[in-house]
Amino acid sequence: MLTILLDGHGELAEWRDAARALLLAAIPPEKVEWQGGDAAAGDLFNGQMTSPSPLPPPHPQAAAPTVPRAFLDLADTVICHSDPGRFALLYRLLWRLQGERALLEMKADADVAQADRLEKSVRRDAHKMKAFVRFKELPDSAGQPRRRFLAWFEPDHFIVGRTAGFFQRRFTDMDWVIATPKGTSSWDGQQLRVDLTPASKPDLTDAADDLWRTYFAHIFNPARLKVKAMQSEMPKKYWKNLPEADLIPDLIAGAEARVREMAERAATEPPAFHHRLHGRRKDGP
Repeated sequence: MLTILLDGHGELAEWRDAARALLLAAIPPEKVEWQGGDAAAGDLFNGQMTSPSPLPPPHPQAAAPTVPRAFLDLADTVICHSDPGRFALLYRLLWRLQGERALLEMKADADVAQADRLEKSVRRDAHKMKAFVRFKELPDSAGQPRRRFLAWFEPDHFIVGRTAGFFQRRFTDMDWVIATPKGTSSWDGQQLRVDLTPASKPDLTDAADDLWRTYFAHIFNPARLKVKAMQSEMPKKYWKNLPEADLIPDLIAGAEARVREMAERAATEPPAFHHRLHGRRKDGP
């Protein structure tokens, strides 16, 4: 049994290099134990850590492995998942693809279905990060050539590097740092950096918190409230880091009363343009 130790922070290259070497050496998936990230650290502290094995030399008759482009795209996303079994899953798919070229089209296959689930989870996590990051201006920004901002987010998966480019393009005119328990990304107007060292949550508020609350309160429509749908789009696990989420319990609790008030106003107060239309009918064309 070979033990392959990876950092496991969402970098495809380290898994790809090890998997390619194993494939060229004709090492089947059941002969490989993959360790990485938090799982490997846990084994180390529990005294159960196995020393990593050196990568074997290629088999004399090994042919260069090939895979469809779709697998590389899939692996690039799945590798960001926090499931410790992702490395072994991807290697099983890689091994099987050498003889089953249409494997990824078999959506009922257990390995393919599992990879699809992991891919969707990572993509959803990245989507939520783009939607729910809230920047706060640092207190010492005044007088600086460029204002500086800090955000805290708690992703489920290793998506810091995956989403960094989006924030650089979206907020290119300001200096910012996005800190997470799975690493940090930053932009200084010149260089985009990604540091995979876990960060600690900062204690920081700014005036924008009240702006977010005001905005959310104004767009909240009690007549269209669907709590389950809302929580699907804005899961509760994100609420603690969203300033506007403070308002959600009270807005939900008062939704029914507000709907009644809206209905009563609608019955007694015609729209502002009603009188103008009525006057035109009286005056004729």
